[in-house]
Amino acid sequence: MQATAQHLRQTIDYILPFLRAITDEEASIKPLPHKWSKKEILGHLIDSACNNQQKFVRMMAQPHLDFVGYAQDFWVSEQHYNQASWTELIDLWYAYNQHIAHIIEFVNPDFLQNTITINGVGLFKLEFIMQDYAEHLKHHLKAILPEIGLTSTFANVYSA
Repeated sequence: MQATAQHLRQTIDYILPFLRAITDEEASIKPLPHKWSKKEILGHLIDSACNNQQKFVRMMAQPHLDFVGYAQDFWVSEQHYNQASWTELIDLWYAYNQHIAHIIEFVNPDFLQNTITINGVGLFKLEFIMQDYAEHLKHHLKAILPEIGLTSTFANVYSA
């Protein structure tokens, strides 16, 4: 999983200066009333990091995990990411993803075949969940920074 951890680190290191170049005001703009702002997208990625940390570590502890997903729009709305400091959101996002990369780097290979269902959907192996994490991240970073040419193979396979 060294390559997966390295890929995640390279992605966040590459993106960081682009995120820092966005103003707080620009990050707060919602393209449409029902669409997330850049702050809300980054907030969602923080929520994703939190939830995936739980998945990763819990999957290491047992051969199969039934995991309850989360209502993404509710989490974004109720945490009021659009009123948060853009700089603080960037710092939290970056630090959390450094930690996620650390978890991926040091995962015991014996755990990679452990499985998870999410809201009754799946079986997904830990190895897949870890690899897919960076693709999900890039998928949403493309919405924040469409001009930099990120690519992602993410396809949402986690909902029925």
